[in-house]
Amino acid sequence: MQTLLTIIGIIALLAGVVFIGQGSGYFPYPASSFMISQTRWIYYGGGIAVVGVLLIVYARRYF
Repeated sequence: MQTLLTIIGIIALLAGVVFIGQGSGYFPYPASSFMISQTRWIYYGGGIAVVGVLLIVYARRYF
């Protein structure tokens, strides 16, 4: 269970960072993405990244 939660947490953290990068315009790939330079995706990505970190911490601490 610890391994599964850690993997899901890492995937969520990476997805959140990509969302933040696209929303801020620092990671404009693919060029036709609707997420590029859209501020709301920065917030969505931040939330997803926080959930990922919490999952990793929970998996490491309680299992």
